[in-house]
Amino acid sequence: MTDSSPRERPANYFADWKEREALAEGMIPLIGKLYRQNRVKIYLYGRNLVNSSTLEIMQAHRLVRQLEDNELSEFETFPVIEALAALDLGIAHIDVGHLTVMFEKGPQQQGVKVADFVRQQLSELIGAASTPPLPPRDVVLYGFGRIGRMMARLLIEKTGGGEYLRLKAIVLRPPKNPQQDLLKRASLLRRDSVHGPFKGTIRVDEEHQSFVANGNEIQLIYAASPEDIDYTRYGLQDAIVVDNTGVFKSHQALARHLRPGIAKVLLTAPSKDGKNIVYGINHQDIQDTDTIISAASCTTNAIVPPLYTIDQTFGIVAGHIETIHAYTNDQNLIDNYHKADRRGRSAPLNMVITSTGAADAVAKVLPAMQGKLTGNAIRVPIPNVSLAILQLTLKQPTSTEAINDYMREVALHSPLRRQIDFSQSPEVVSSDFVGSRHACIFDAKATVVNKQHATLYCWYDNEFGYSCQVYRILEHMTGIQYPVFPNES
Repeated sequence: MTDSSPRERPANYFADWKEREALAEGMIPLIGKLYRQNRVKIYLYGRNLVNSSTLEIMQAHRLVRQLEDNELSEFETFPVIEALAALDLGIAHIDVGHLTVMFEKGPQQQGVKVADFVRQQLSELIGAASTPPLPPRDVVLYGFGRIGRMMARLLIEKTGGGEYLRLKAIVLRPPKNPQQDLLKRASLLRRDSVHGPFKGTIRVDEEHQSFVANGNEIQLIYAASPEDIDYTRYGLQDAIVVDNTGVFKSHQALARHLRPGIAKVLLTAPSKDGKNIVYGINHQDIQDTDTIISAASCTTNAIVPPLYTIDQTFGIVAGHIETIHAYTNDQNLIDNYHKADRRGRSAPLNMVITSTGAADAVAKVLPAMQGKLTGNAIRVPIPNVSLAILQLTLKQPTSTEAINDYMREVALHSPLRRQIDFSQSPEVVSSDFVGSRHACIFDAKATVVNKQHATLYCWYDNEFGYSCQVYRILEHMTGIQYPVFPNES
């Protein structure tokens, strides 16, 4: 946190708002120039400002002020962004919020000019290459359900200049009417009842059986099985298949994807016998020789980061994980047969107690948790955003304040700040976290601690937040790495 005194109450709130609005508006072309010319992405305490609107930039500033309890605002960050835009920088991710706070803590008080501070902090980036060292990598989505469409939105959003990952094809089961199927698939990407409209334009090319989203032509391939596909026919080479069907979960089954044109496979579900990865925790275990990787489950991604960081500092003796999970496509709209207990009952009308493998999956990622956790789940009548309740027995007595302060520090200043977000509002509910890009959001107002016993509440967007974790693994698998400034490891 900054040690500057709170900003004085403005004489005119509206005039103050308009001034800050003008600054945020002025940031947009500077942020756009850095992104398109230098391949530099600008963040504000982990929140991406590229392609953000004026109001979204202002909202990001307000959130930082609430969490950091300081007066970091557009008045402080604009000169830093302006100084960044004046430099010839190489590829990087730069958190302007952290840079601004660093400047305010010392150099500013010592009379250092902001332009000199920024130049000194980013000296190794000045004149560095602004083109990636690796060739672009093609991506194929095998399946186009909830996660498949979230992955498509992310891949299209992050295409940039096309130098990194490019969504080239989507594989689907053969339809009765291919032309109608193409139109319906494009419509499902264009409109989403939970996540809202697609940000951009989509046009359908019926002649080539493809659609074009923000300039990205995406080929639809119809096949009953992986063996039926000749990827080279579509110009695909060394591509990665993201299997989001949930049908193939064993290494042997997933290996069916490894055909001419396909080099690697990423599964968006827990693997029965493969390497399960939660980005931010064990992604360094991925080797160049690995051809099949699992991104584990949405729940595993949500609970592993807070469990890891709590265990590191407070020590976990034992615990129970209860997941309050949004219903999924696997359940029935009305009562009907289902092979699993209780899941046959109507999803929109019932809370459904069911099993979860998340507790066991944690041990695959965090061996230290082996035998310490139990777990269960309740499916509830909402379409998205779930809640994990971590009931933990710690090694030493602690307090609610100690855990909340620690988790806020982790969320704002640690290498896990992309995995763990922090909320201290007493009014938030599940719908407030639709679209969150974090693996989980720690709800500080819900924390309950009684000596060694702690109950922690972590929200997570089980669709989009999880897809962001999958995308981070995809980048790591392809060797995409960005210098990050400032580095708060």
